[in-house]
Order: sequence, then C-alpha cells, then structure tokens
Amino acid sequence: MPSATTRRAVISVMTALGALPLSVGKGLAQAEFPDRLIKIIVPFAAGSANDAVARIVADKMAARLGKPVVVENRPGATGNIGAEVVARAKPDGYTLLIAPPPPFVINRHLFSSLPFDPAALVPVTVIAAVPNVLVAKPALPVRNVHELIALARSQPGKLTYGSTGRGSTPHLAAELLNTLAGTDIVHVSYKGAPLVLNDVVGGSVDLAFVNLIDAWPLIGTGKLKALAVCTAERIADLSDVPALTETLPGFVSTAWYALAAPPMTPEPIVNKLSATVVEAMREPDALAKLKNLRAEPILNSPSQAVAFFADEEARWRRVIVAAAIKPE
Repeated sequence: MPSATTRRAVISVMTALGALPLSVGKGLAQAEFPDRLIKIIVPFAAGSANDAVARIVADKMAARLGKPVVVENRPGATGNIGAEVVARAKPDGYTLLIAPPPPFVINRHLFSSLPFDPAALVPVTVIAAVPNVLVAKPALPVRNVHELIALARSQPGKLTYGSTGRGSTPHLAAELLNTLAGTDIVHVSYKGAPLVLNDVVGGSVDLAFVNLIDAWPLIGTGKLKALAVCTAERIADLSDVPALTETLPGFVSTAWYALAAPPMTPEPIVNKLSATVVEAMREPDALAKLKNLRAEPILNSPSQAVAFFADEEARWRRVIVAAAIKPE
C-alpha cells in the first residue's frame, strides 16, 4: 500500500497536469495531423472542371504534407450525393469536399429536403473561380447580347439553351438572363458539359452558359460563337468579347470551387488544411495549372470563405426566387 507521502506526490502531479492549458493538447493534436491518407470527394464526374481543380489541389497537398491525398468521384443529385458523404464523415480532416456552388449554397433552395445540412459544412478555402461564358451555335443570326435579346423577344419560347442540370450555375445564369431581359428562352437539361457543347456545336440547341474551361477550345476554333463573358468586366483571354454586365448591369455568374470539411471539424485542423492548400496553390506550377484551366485563384482564409459563401448564397437565392424556380 502506497505511503501517504507517495499518495500526496501522485495527487500533486495529477493536479499539475490538469492545470496545463488545453492549447497544449490542441497543439499536440495539430502537430500530429495528418498521419495517414486524406480523401477528397468530388461530387461530379471524372473529367469535369471540378475534378480537374481537385486533382491539382490533391497533388499539391500530398507534396506539402508528405501523405497521400486521393480524389474520389461521387457524382449525382447536383452534387448532393458526394456532399452527403463528407457531411456524414468523421470530423477529423481526413475526408474533404471540393465542389462548385450547388451543394454549398444553391441546392438548399432547390430541394424540398436534403439528407445533410449544407450550412454545417466547414469552409476551408475558396480555391478558384472560372467565368461562365454565353455561347451560341454559329448559325444563330446574332452577334451580341443586344441582338440576342431582340431575337428572343420576337420569338418567345422558340430559342433554347442547354445546361448541365437544374440548379447548376449555367442553368441559373440563363434564368437570370430570362428574368432581366424579359425573354422566354427554353431550358434543355443535360448530364454534363460535353453533351451540352456537342448539341450547341451541332445546332440542335441555340445557346448555353458554360464555364470557360469547357468552352475555350471550341471558341478558339470557331465552332462556338462567344456572345459575352459573365464576369464583372472583360477578361484578357477574350478581350474582344463584352462582359454581359455591359448590357445587363450586375449580371455576374462564375463557377467557383471550394474546399470544405465535415461539420464540427476542429478549428486547428481547418486552419492547417487552409494554410497548406493556400500556400501550395500559390506556388508557380500550381498557378500555371489553374491558368491553363482559365481559372482565377482566390485562396482565401476560412473566415473569408464563410463570408464568401454567405454572399453567394444570398445572390443565388435571389435568382431562384426571381425566376420562380420551384424546389424539387
């Protein structure tokens, strides 16, 4: 049986340990992260713009962290299937989501119910944004947005536009055009950008809002006619193409890609992930790869990403309400 002196010594040591600040424990936990493979869920198909951005991020993270980082595609339901996987994952930083706006800020206004709470996902950083561009089949007899609006008003319900699905930014951009311009251009939904572009090039669909990553090769070869870019001002790559906001003030539509963690992920892990990705993606080779995708880096902090999400959620909610797009 331990002596009284021994018992007092043990109690003194335990008391001292208990008095240590929690930040020490957090620091130790943070220092140990990561110690194994990290998985990035992409809620859209392989080969998509989302997938391309995610693979650049995964490669740069792996090089910086010294641990494997893999991309897993879980497409379906406008990004909801992959987002649900992350929302239900353990909040330890080893399962992450890279996605465009729908699962983060749009789908909550388009679906009557979701199997996860988008607002509970923890933003890590907004990686980059790619402008949408309004393209037309070459045979469409318009040279600019003014002429397009005049033609559409003269033939209500006759012109068609393709999109990558209900609730995608291209779909909402076209509905915003209908709302602001007083036109009735009819929606044709597809399961991916290649199918949309194929039918616009082939002439069976008149128009489409598509991201510049997908449209760029076809614009360059003359197979698509670029009518406007959807950024706040003209872009260097298409300096002769007007910004749509020049005709319809305030019209902005970009496809941005953000990294998020599961709900309740500890702040030290979120901060480490953010610092890792931001620093890695600012390296010259990563910036060059983004430029090749026609993507502009954003690379903000977690708190800035939270504010960015809030602004985007409010903006797309207004579009959905104005266009009277009903929840599924």
